[in-house]
Amino acid sequence: MPRLIRLACGYGLPLALALLVAGCKDTKEGAGAPAQDVAPVVMVVPAQMRPVSEGSEFVGRVEAMERVDIRARITGFLTEKVFTEGQKVAAGDVLFRIEPEPFEAQVAARQAQLEGAQATLNNADLQVARGQELFRTNNLPRATLDQRIADQQLAAAQVSAAKAALDQANIQLGYTRITTPIAGRVGRSAVNVGNVVSPDSGILTTVVKDDVVKVLFPVSQRLLIDMKRDAAKNGARPLQIRLRLPDGSLYDQPGRLSFINVTADASTDSTLVQAEVPNPDGLLTAGQVVGVRVEEEKGKDVLVIPQSALQLDQAGTFVLVVGADNKVAQTFVKVGSTRGGQAVITEGLAPGALVITEGAQRVRPGLPVTPKPAPTPLDGPVKG
Repeated sequence: MPRLIRLACGYGLPLALALLVAGCKDTKEGAGAPAQDVAPVVMVVPAQMRPVSEGSEFVGRVEAMERVDIRARITGFLTEKVFTEGQKVAAGDVLFRIEPEPFEAQVAARQAQLEGAQATLNNADLQVARGQELFRTNNLPRATLDQRIADQQLAAAQVSAAKAALDQANIQLGYTRITTPIAGRVGRSAVNVGNVVSPDSGILTTVVKDDVVKVLFPVSQRLLIDMKRDAAKNGARPLQIRLRLPDGSLYDQPGRLSFINVTADASTDSTLVQAEVPNPDGLLTAGQVVGVRVEEEKGKDVLVIPQSALQLDQAGTFVLVVGADNKVAQTFVKVGSTRGGQAVITEGLAPGALVITEGAQRVRPGLPVTPKPAPTPLDGPVKG
């Protein structure tokens, strides 16, 4: 006979029932209450109105605002190089010196010739004055007076020629000091001290003005026409130029449009456009290829969310939104453009809607979540 039955028979039915009830109670306590589900944590960002600058991007090339190739204008020995390659120079600064002594001697010779010609002219003036007095008293033939006047005119012409020769000699002497006509930065020297230089020696060095540079870029005829039509319809809006450097970074100095060429390139069906950009730190160098973005100076306010919040399925693009009850909802949206990690939303969202940027893979529509602000919320205007 089983032990429980024997106990029931020995101690009576009441004890058996008490044991049965106690066993059931122990079973319930051992099983414990079922654990409640914890709402997953997600990172959210509110959809916000931000100014977005509309624009177009091109590829351009940097050119110096001014550039001068320095050349010798006379032949002579180079005695001094007065600059350090790469340094900044002012207009009129001396860059090279050519041996001046031969040219100083030439100036002295021309000065002597001028003095001789002046002496001859002074004597001719006296002869004419005396001749006129003698001619007045009938003591000098008219022919002799005419000859003295002719000699005077010849002497005056010789003085003028001597002055011109002296001026030319002084100009040649001045060319022994090779100067820069513009302020800027001086480049590499192509000659050394001791070389003989001449007008045929080519470029000795180059000076470029680079505190402000030009950026040239082609714009298609179609886009240029669209821009002109838009300006005629909506009024001309201020534009600014932003550059992207070869390392991919955005240049911090905005520029401005300065010139649109009056002719188009038939081979490319484009027009060359010029912008001027400040270059205080010398980051932009002549010949450099840069990205050029032409955009409105003041952007339009549009609804923006992080691009990471966008998801895609067969029905289209959507975002997961956390509602006031902390439950997830799927919302389909229309995206205008994406730039700089941000997406412009043209339809489907309202400002302030909390979109999930991290943790979306752990949730589905209708489930409760624990929303937390993303560490890098949207801030500032959207730039390319």
